[in-house]
Amino acid sequence: MTMSPKLGVCYYPEHWPEARWAQDAAQMTALGLTYVRIGEFAWSRIEPREGEYDWAWLDRAVETLGTAGLQIMMGTPTATPPRWMLAKFPDMLAYDAEGHPRGFGSRRHYCLSHEGYKDACAKIARDMGARYAHLDYVHSWQIDNEYGCHDTILSYSPVAARAFQIWLETKYNAIDALNTAWGNVFWSMEYGAFSDIGLPNLTVTEPNPSHVMDFRRFSSNQTVAFNKVQADVLREITDKPLIHNYMGRITEFDHFDVGADLDIASWDSYPMGFLEDRSDRPEDFKHAYQRQGDPDFQAFHHDIYRAVGQGRWGVMEQQPGPVNWAPHNPAPLPGLVRLWSWEAFAHGAEFVNYFRWRQARSGQEQMHAGVLRPDGEPSPAVAEIGQVAKEISALELSPLQESPIGLIFDYASAWAWDTQPQGADFDYFRLVFEFYSALRKLGQSVDILPPNISDFGDRKLILIPGLFCWNDSIKRAMRAFEGRIIIGPRSGSKTRDFHIPEALPPEIDGLELKVTAVETLRPSGDIALEGGGAFQIWREHVQTSESVSLMSEDKRPAVVSKGNLHYLCGWPNALGLDAIFKRQLNELGLPIYALPCGVRRHDMSGHILYTNYAATPEQIDGTVLRAAGVRLIQKSSGKIIIKE
Repeated sequence: MTMSPKLGVCYYPEHWPEARWAQDAAQMTALGLTYVRIGEFAWSRIEPREGEYDWAWLDRAVETLGTAGLQIMMGTPTATPPRWMLAKFPDMLAYDAEGHPRGFGSRRHYCLSHEGYKDACAKIARDMGARYAHLDYVHSWQIDNEYGCHDTILSYSPVAARAFQIWLETKYNAIDALNTAWGNVFWSMEYGAFSDIGLPNLTVTEPNPSHVMDFRRFSSNQTVAFNKVQADVLREITDKPLIHNYMGRITEFDHFDVGADLDIASWDSYPMGFLEDRSDRPEDFKHAYQRQGDPDFQAFHHDIYRAVGQGRWGVMEQQPGPVNWAPHNPAPLPGLVRLWSWEAFAHGAEFVNYFRWRQARSGQEQMHAGVLRPDGEPSPAVAEIGQVAKEISALELSPLQESPIGLIFDYASAWAWDTQPQGADFDYFRLVFEFYSALRKLGQSVDILPPNISDFGDRKLILIPGLFCWNDSIKRAMRAFEGRIIIGPRSGSKTRDFHIPEALPPEIDGLELKVTAVETLRPSGDIALEGGGAFQIWREHVQTSESVSLMSEDKRPAVVSKGNLHYLCGWPNALGLDAIFKRQLNELGLPIYALPCGVRRHDMSGHILYTNYAATPEQIDGTVLRAAGVRLIQKSSGKIIIKE
């Protein structure tokens, strides 16, 4: 079995003169592009007034692109409802946490709970599907666009408030059951009816965490339901793949739940924008990688979305040059567009689409670079994209193999620790990402696993950092697993209702251990570990009769072990994770690779890819890998197939 990944581009025919379309299509195919995504923001041109459709222009665009040899990824345009929709549904607007309605004038201003708008979305999806799904040109369907972008999952609108009350009544049935689950006896917060319950915002001080947690679950469920409305409509019309394009470091909804109704996961990869806008890295790190992006951030999301798509995934939008939305927007080093593309293929991507074909001349994104400049001439990315197209056309890539290491990622835990971080620096995404990054620096491949997994397979090492509560599936998997499990910190520290367990955390079957107290540490308050490195941010005091395999320098347990179970009593910094993981990998017989800073190893079943994110050349196996360089090696022969 081999992989044949494809390249594509995001295109907006409605933005350009129709006389240009055929030339654009011909240039795309000449460059080696196969896919083109269209339609996801075009509702006002498709239906300029309610019930009045203008399909003719889109028909011609589809025909022009299709006859040129391009496969179309058709987007439903529901992320950008036209202005007449707001006149029809003036209560459709989402509200922010301060109680202000989101206004018309950009995008994603709708509330996911608005039933009238959901019905309108179903209608436009049905109409588009009926018109285009039968065409051979149409490869797949993207539903909506970037759920969660611009903080748009949590809506505090009156519509959301009523939907939340209904959701709670369905979940709890009786108000006394809700009062008990939420612990509402505290501060006299008991309710007499579900209609009395408001949203957890605008309170004098922090709201009840159980209330917040249920609101976060509700908001995620509303996202799933919104997506499912269109998925169900399209399923009735076509058997072509359904896709959504997720984003980087968006945790406000459960992507696994949304993905269950789709066929392929994709995400929008903006390495340099995300380093500037969504990274916890220190300033010196951001300076060193300002023109490259974080060496692990893209791979982490590739592996997340491979899990969300149950093996099928791609990059719907790949940054080809400077973006427009980060605090600073430098240009990538020469070679980075090629590197990012190859890195995606090494993690199993079926496609990489570049955003966008031509830089817009108007609107909010006119400063966002495209494959072509605003005048239609090539940008620096064109040569790199063409090179990648030639390289993949000449190769049959091996698929991914199951990694011996699995890492649990749980969206509900992100909501829990947003709700009650206990310390200013505690962030679930950061915790899991630092575990992942530490392993990548040691040359390891890592499979991201969902929290409801019931079987860890034949893996050798499973990591469970910060899982806020246990579920029956993962407990079964842990009991049956013969490999090694590293748990913590903060795992199992709450019940599902957001209470401290009566018997105290972490409540791990087979491990006699109680967390008796926790503390959050100032940036200057790290606690050194005897094996190297230190605990940062979060530290637990424990009571145990089990073996202590690592101590802190103040003589408290840092790692508690019994059999294949190992519990971390704090959040290790980078040096601490490096020391702990090296010991574990050595004991498990997993090879450790000495990689220069910025170089990463990507393991496929038949090939190894090396990528150099550093701004300087680095040595790999005695030879130089240039800055922003890639090297693909065939395992069976050791032959270099693709190089610098």
